[in-house]
Amino acid sequence: MTFSGRKEALVIGAGLGGLSAAIHLRLAGWRVRVVEAGASAGGRANRISVGGLPFDTGPTLLNYPWVFEELFRAAGREMGDYVRLLKVDPSITYHWPDGQHLTLSSDRERLRAEFERFAPGSSRGLELFLEDCAAKFQITFRKLVLRNDANPLRYFSVLTAGEIRRTALWRSMYRELGRFFASPRLCEALGSYAMYLGGSPFELPGLFTILPYGELAGGLWLPEGGIYALVQAVERLARELGVEIHYRSRVQRILHRNGRVTGARLEDGSEIASSVVVSNVDVPSTLTELAGLAAPKIRMSPSVMTFYWAVAGRQPGLGHHTIFFPRDYAAAFRDLNQGRTVPADPAFYVAAPGVSDPTLADDGRLGVFVLVPVPLLSRLGKVDWAAETDRVRETVLRRLSAAGASLSVQGILGETVWTPETWSRRFGLFQGSAFGAAHTLGQMGPFRPPNFSRRLRGLYFTGASTTPGTGMPMVVLSGRLTAERIQQDAR
Repeated sequence: MTFSGRKEALVIGAGLGGLSAAIHLRLAGWRVRVVEAGASAGGRANRISVGGLPFDTGPTLLNYPWVFEELFRAAGREMGDYVRLLKVDPSITYHWPDGQHLTLSSDRERLRAEFERFAPGSSRGLELFLEDCAAKFQITFRKLVLRNDANPLRYFSVLTAGEIRRTALWRSMYRELGRFFASPRLCEALGSYAMYLGGSPFELPGLFTILPYGELAGGLWLPEGGIYALVQAVERLARELGVEIHYRSRVQRILHRNGRVTGARLEDGSEIASSVVVSNVDVPSTLTELAGLAAPKIRMSPSVMTFYWAVAGRQPGLGHHTIFFPRDYAAAFRDLNQGRTVPADPAFYVAAPGVSDPTLADDGRLGVFVLVPVPLLSRLGKVDWAAETDRVRETVLRRLSAAGASLSVQGILGETVWTPETWSRRFGLFQGSAFGAAHTLGQMGPFRPPNFSRRLRGLYFTGASTTPGTGMPMVVLSGRLTAERIQQDAR
């Protein structure tokens, strides 16, 4: 097959980053072909069926829906014509081992009252926190996130001295929260948003306090039919625009000669010629497994174990999204990045989307998704995953019972478990990393792995391991930035 030329591109992987890059390139007049190893689009945000119920494999909630709305509007469409969003409020409940709990809401008065109940006198700090984060959020999204520049001086040159001070890049997320809240547990709750980036609030820069702010100010949403309904909407948009998508087409090797990409060889031996290749596979996996190059020095976020349960009946004490904290909060995050075993007392979160969308429940059954962060495969070494699955399941069920859920092993009507090895094998996740490259100070903005290869001309990256970051909205923006980079280079 021939597929070469200035205005033709090959995209490896039909995750949201790959689909976004394909859409933006197509809108710019490029012929785009997407090859996907699996049988469906979405990458980490995929779908499986367990016990007759549909399950989103990864994300279970949507924040920053405006990012997706902008994607559809760029194509002259309205997202509402493709998928309907349901407001999820209250959004998240946190549970501590001693029975204390906190529930967040995007309703300001409801949130203020809950903070006062939980930590009397904290509502003043809440108002100051929201005011500070509103400024941080504007700086981040108006001036930084869409900066397609790997040069640090140019990247930060758009900020005033006051804006640089506001970013709090030199202070940890946890310490930045401590400026507003005297209660350590409020800092723990809001700092737990670091989990969504596969990071630690003790290591992420203070700028990332915009994570909880974004949800408190803008709310959380669920596409009707689950997150995968949104993936299907994006895939449909891509096809309508003329993007060619081919499933069960695994790339075996990215072909290159004299420092330039020439195309890709598929597992069936066929070759596709293309002088522009965009990889939606993790950057380290792309370079080592597909291009045959040395592994770059990139710190990856931790891996996860995920449980997908079809359970009997509604579960008291379980809302759409619930996070359970361990006895030692700081140690749990330290073990994720430095430990060599599956945590004995892990932090974890539980989602029951059927609480918000009845179409995801059926005949008195409810889908329950459990995500337990664990260290990278490279740190864990040899693990008896069958034994660890039994142990972690028991730990989760015990904590659920303490929170009021009447769930036991006998109440689980169907179960699928994905270990870090499953995630790595299914989606090419480097070392089983669930969230891509870590968001340390040295791996954000212009210091994050760029969306182009410095070793192979014509090779580009999109997704969670490149700029601007991880999470569904960010990988969609990543696709936009990658397409812009390709067009700049093609001029």
